[in-house]
Amino acid sequence: MIYLDNAATTLVKPDLVKERLIENFDKIGNPSRGFNEISLYTGRMVLATRIKLARLFNIKDPKRLAFCSNATEALNIAISSFIGRDDHVITSLIEHNSVLRPLYLKEKEGAELSFVGLKDEKEGVLDYGMMEGLVRENTKALIISHASNVTGNITDLSIVSDFCKKHGLILIVDAAQSAGLIDIDVEKYGIDVLCFTGHKALYGLTGTGGIYIREGLNPRAIKVGGSGINSFDKDHPQTMPEVLEAGTINAYGVLSLNASLDFINQIGLANIRKKEKDLLTYFEERLMEIPTLTIFGSKNLDKRVGIIAINSTKVPANDLAQILAEKYGIATRAGAHCAPLCHKALRTEEDGLVRFSLSYFTKKEEIDKTIYALKEILGDDYDSNNI
Repeated sequence: MIYLDNAATTLVKPDLVKERLIENFDKIGNPSRGFNEISLYTGRMVLATRIKLARLFNIKDPKRLAFCSNATEALNIAISSFIGRDDHVITSLIEHNSVLRPLYLKEKEGAELSFVGLKDEKEGVLDYGMMEGLVRENTKALIISHASNVTGNITDLSIVSDFCKKHGLILIVDAAQSAGLIDIDVEKYGIDVLCFTGHKALYGLTGTGGIYIREGLNPRAIKVGGSGINSFDKDHPQTMPEVLEAGTINAYGVLSLNASLDFINQIGLANIRKKEKDLLTYFEERLMEIPTLTIFGSKNLDKRVGIIAINSTKVPANDLAQILAEKYGIATRAGAHCAPLCHKALRTEEDGLVRFSLSYFTKKEEIDKTIYALKEILGDDYDSNNI
């Protein structure tokens, strides 16, 4: 299979991740639950991983970072903790349902929502000039995706950070598509809450992720139970990270992140980003050889992650993705990508788009084979009645 669905989850993991999981398969237990060798070893590994993530994001205090099952859980924690029924929230049309649906729940309780729109319905770039006009007296926070999972467009955190500082807003960033690929500095950008997943550009196992919450913001526990400390208290611990880590942690998932972070540090974040951008540039140039395709996203590839979204005047998006998978063994993602407002803004809600998403491990030969398949499918002699 040619796997080009890395925006959903990375399939190919670094060898280091596989090796470390196998080496430690019978050495991982329950951290913070005893003085035995296995528990202590696991606890030290979890702490080391927390520290490595803190360094990656320039988080001063690693204890302000808690592990979650994915970015969705992290975003639910952030929105349920810091958005109240009388608050107004600014977000954008590029958001994933992991942001939108928790916000809609808050809207039912009385919260108000406003959306930053797009400048262009094809490039899909955010219209930052709209933000000032959306501010109200009760505006509490701005919630934004660092990179769109539909177009790959990268949000300018400098602009949104300055805006939030000016108006005293909480800045919550969804880094599901950027963590491990783009440099994220929570201090530089004044990020109050950072939500990320571990199974995409961080190359970890599924069921991993995390949330950073700055000092002074106190999250609400969405689950309570065992914590390994204060067992006689009726209330769950309220300190970070214990407040958000009730129950047995996904230690094998954390171990995968421990290894993948070593891989990222060995290769270098800038080198990983450069390789993916080179692949993106090559893929986009080759796609331009096919006249019946439309490419969505910023033309400035410095402002895109390795995502290319297309549609065709000849074959519907879902059919195109199905043919690529069944006939050519090429994995993509078609449809709405859990980002309905983005597709409405791009005017692609009826047919959707086919999304190709790259990773550090994607090969140029795989891109060439994909272009060959697309040319064959979309060529003049292709019989669309056979779809």
